[in-house]
Amino acid sequence: MQKLSLDAQARNLLKQASAAASGRAAETVHGGHEHVLRQTLIALTAGTGMSEHENPGEATVLVRSGRVRLLSGDEAWDGIGGDLLIVPQARHALEALEDSVVLLTVAKLG
Repeated sequence: MQKLSLDAQARNLLKQASAAASGRAAETVHGGHEHVLRQTLIALTAGTGMSEHENPGEATVLVRSGRVRLLSGDEAWDGIGGDLLIVPQARHALEALEDSVVLLTVAKLG
């Protein structure tokens, strides 16, 4: 059994994101390329994000803190701390409306 403090990791990642030119930092907290399930903690500073990309499988975004916007085509969904956003099976992007930390969970298809 393994236990992680997502709060401590989130604080650390936000510090890293603030210092990074890209305004973001991430760490895989469970799974990885060799697993079906992958969970990644991502910190984004206000105004930064992840550009539009394909969805590699089923995915959710749990907003741990801050405020984000998930965009896909003409649709957009805003999330605040505690919200769970279901990522559409389409190209999408994620924007941080304020300094934010999210937990991205992906189950790769195929």
